[in-house]
Amino acid sequence: MPAGNARGLKLVVWPILALAVLVGTPLAAQEIEVEMPAVVLKGISLQVTVTAPRSLDTLRVEVLTADGTLLGEALVPPVGEVTFTDIVIESSDQLPLTVRAGDTEVTVSRRAFPAWFSILPPLLAIVLALVFHEVVSSLFLGLWLGCLFLAGYNPFAALLMTIDRFIMPALADASHASIVIFSLLLGGMVGLMTRMGGTRAIVEAVTPLATTPRRAQLATWLAGLAVFFDDYANTLIVGNTMRPLTDMRGISREKLAYIVDSTAAPVSAIVFVSTWVGYEISLIGDGMRLAVDQGVATGAVAEQLTAASPFGVFLMSIPYLFYPILAIFAVALIAISRRDFGPMLRAEQRAASGGGLYRPGAQLAADLEAELGAEPDGTPLRWWNGMLPVLTVVVVVLAGLAWTGTRGLSEAGTTGFQETSRYILNNTDAFSTLLWGSLMGCVVAIGLATSQRILTLSQSVTALIGGMKAMVLAMVILVLAWSLGEVTSSLSTASFLSSVLSERLPLSLLPATVFVVAALIAFATGTSWATMAILIPLVVPLAVALGGGLGGGAATGAFVGGIAAVLAGAIFGDHCSPIPDATVLSSMASGCGDVDHVRTQLPCALVVAGVSLLALIILGTVLGSSPWGALAMIVVGSAALYAIVRTLGKDAREGQEISS
Repeated sequence: MPAGNARGLKLVVWPILALAVLVGTPLAAQEIEVEMPAVVLKGISLQVTVTAPRSLDTLRVEVLTADGTLLGEALVPPVGEVTFTDIVIESSDQLPLTVRAGDTEVTVSRRAFPAWFSILPPLLAIVLALVFHEVVSSLFLGLWLGCLFLAGYNPFAALLMTIDRFIMPALADASHASIVIFSLLLGGMVGLMTRMGGTRAIVEAVTPLATTPRRAQLATWLAGLAVFFDDYANTLIVGNTMRPLTDMRGISREKLAYIVDSTAAPVSAIVFVSTWVGYEISLIGDGMRLAVDQGVATGAVAEQLTAASPFGVFLMSIPYLFYPILAIFAVALIAISRRDFGPMLRAEQRAASGGGLYRPGAQLAADLEAELGAEPDGTPLRWWNGMLPVLTVVVVVLAGLAWTGTRGLSEAGTTGFQETSRYILNNTDAFSTLLWGSLMGCVVAIGLATSQRILTLSQSVTALIGGMKAMVLAMVILVLAWSLGEVTSSLSTASFLSSVLSERLPLSLLPATVFVVAALIAFATGTSWATMAILIPLVVPLAVALGGGLGGGAATGAFVGGIAAVLAGAIFGDHCSPIPDATVLSSMASGCGDVDHVRTQLPCALVVAGVSLLALIILGTVLGSSPWGALAMIVVGSAALYAIVRTLGKDAREGQEISS
């Protein structure tokens, strides 16, 4: 084609194409995206989000049932979205839903179930685990039951769904992979410390200080308080480090797991320099913004929420964290008084009488002794071979948290202690720092073993891998627990449980009610962080709607008390369930069965929770939710726990020759 003709053709074609794009855009704009839960729970509000990616004009969006009944309507702004939060389906006959935006309709098909179906998968897993003492098959059956609902009752499709839709994504998740790698590296480090005599040397060095079971338990409790910056690090470091000492003093593995688990999350949630607090602050900030954006907070209340620092609100909520504070106190009380009750008493009696540090036939989450054995004869026992790798992990993690949190601080232009602290806590990279710490701990352990010629490089690597192999069962349990948690998310289990909240609830009873709901959600879903993510953005606007705020008095007490109750209830629910990752890690680090840990810890947790709940009710209905009233209830609650332990508890070593 001659060049002149080509240029002429371009002059004609390009304007036509441009016109086609301009004309076609409104048509393309009618393409809409609809997001909603994987299943519909009858009678429970569900969230439907409609997005118009390329809209040039405001579109009217309607959500209709199968028979054409209008469930909701709204306007979608150009290149925007609208979310319906009050869509309720009462019958399967109302499905599928039709979403109409302008001239375009999208049909969304979902299966509808009775709301209580959503609680069956985690409930099945928990009941089977407690009854048959076998957690792997119990978790898998719970996972399969959830997939059975999602797959339309097709058992074979449900079986395939367990692996490709839930187990594989759970393992591929970046944060989950970080926990797995961190646990494996720390297990390898402990394995290497064991082979070169480091753990035994620590025990012998500490033995003169912890000469009795009471002192050994108190030493473990103090170690749990010292490692406050992350609950995962706390659990794995304290459990693995103190286990040889508690074994020597005849303390049951279940008791060690209780001490570890009941200090790890509570202390990380209270001390404001931790990975937990940064997460909590971000959720509190989101909740306050939602209360303002949704119009729930108006006038002076809206101004107070807008001006308030989420970090400051968190600090105000600390006196209301009854369960974490009392749980930490209860551990010390039980250790000092030498009194246990329920299954824990029987476990301690078994250990004190020589019947075994853990239940015969227990499925240990991790067993380094079976994998590695003791150190070879003639191995020099030097305490620093065990302590330096552990200190390396702690120092590197703390330094990493500080470094990642302060990156970009100068450019952010923050001023004041609260604003600076909030920035640092919100920007720490907890998972990376845990990986750095565990890796450097392994490097230091290998360096110590080879430089002193205790082990060759080949023997060091073999010991490292042996320690990792001891963690395999715990990692399987973790992945299954995460998968079951994702199933409960797909089934909207949390929505069903949180539906008990009502705007007719008296403000004075809000914290107590939220505590119970948070505990149920964490118990069923196996995750305290997801519980907080679900409830805090719901509780903050609800508290404002009921009359709460930051203006002072009972309104402020109930407001911050409701936020604290979410956190406290989430930790309590975690302590009562065999499926949370914290429970699995506590069992793994302490060398006991996961179900045995839950069975022995459950009565202790229930007693603390009962006292905490009663304190919340009295605080709200009698003391006006004041911070001084909260502090008074902590003192009263501590006294009540002392009375209960003295009344119900018994010394497992009475009549034994073992010194107490």
